[in-house]
Amino acid sequence: MKLSDEMRKSLNEQIVMESDASSFYLAMASWCEVTGYEGAASFFYAQSDEERQHMLKIVHYMNRIGTMADISACSEPKKDVKSLEEIIKTSLENEQKVTQSIHQIITLAEKERDRRTFDFMQWFVKEQIEEEETFDNILQKFEVVGRDKLAIYEVDKYMNGIGSKQDKE
Repeated sequence: MKLSDEMRKSLNEQIVMESDASSFYLAMASWCEVTGYEGAASFFYAQSDEERQHMLKIVHYMNRIGTMADISACSEPKKDVKSLEEIIKTSLENEQKVTQSIHQIITLAEKERDRRTFDFMQWFVKEQIEEEETFDNILQKFEVVGRDKLAIYEVDKYMNGIGSKQDKE
């Protein structure tokens, strides 16, 4: 069973979203590294790799079922960053958009009775729960420890722990 044109388009759009996310996280890792947030840089480098793996997961899925994926250029990531907290807020918003897109693909799969794609996308549903929870937890740290230099240092250390954990998985 081939993918419908609409499903193919949706999956290709998801590939672009994952590629954009990888590029965004790479740019944020670079900003963090230059700004002195080594822990956050480690975290975002790991996030960038993870998003690239998500993109490849969809590409491989499409290839396995005989539908070649369209590989498009990604959007240029944001450059005018003001704070670590701003990056985290933007990251959470981006992950929420990705979640919405995944839910739309699942809704389309249900409508088309495409059980294969529906089952494949379940992994992404679980992954997005973790992604949103991670960024929400980091934002909560700002509320708990504050926003002064020492507090940001603590958030940076916390993010390093998350980045190290991701590297081991």
